[in-house]
Amino acid sequence: MPGKATDFSKYVRDIPDFPKKGIVFKDITGLLKNGPVFRQLIDEMARHYDGQKVEAVVCMEARGFLLGSALAYRLGCGLIPVRKKGKLPWRVYRKAYDLEYGQDHLEVHQDGIKPGQNVLIVDDVIATGGTVGAVVELIKEMKGNIIGAAFLIELTFLKGRDKLQDIPILALIKY
Repeated sequence: MPGKATDFSKYVRDIPDFPKKGIVFKDITGLLKNGPVFRQLIDEMARHYDGQKVEAVVCMEARGFLLGSALAYRLGCGLIPVRKKGKLPWRVYRKAYDLEYGQDHLEVHQDGIKPGQNVLIVDDVIATGGTVGAVVELIKEMKGNIIGAAFLIELTFLKGRDKLQDIPILALIKY
């Protein structure tokens, strides 16, 4: 649908000192609860990948699931959930990644991605790139073909994009 682009940032509110002091959390629930705007967001993301033969969307819990599932539906492809350690019920591949306060782990089912499968990574925010970097490592371990990474929000000052090197990135809002 051609026309004026929607300013999705109008639907994102800042929550200071959440989840801890000094962090400004980007709350996307205002966007999610507005059906027409949420639809425009998914359509805008999908337009960037039409014709690229996306076979699966790989998304991270929890807010990545909200965007990723809608985008996978719109693109007519599968959905591969990446979860925190211990949340998936079958054999998994696991990657550790660094947090400001330690380490965490992400897991994906071992049969989630087939070698050579075209996958698109989707999450709500790219910040330092730690989470998405671990996901990239998991996909490469499984020999998936990463065609891009799509985010609603990019916190540019945290330079997470640098961890994705040659992967094309779509971010609809940049701070």
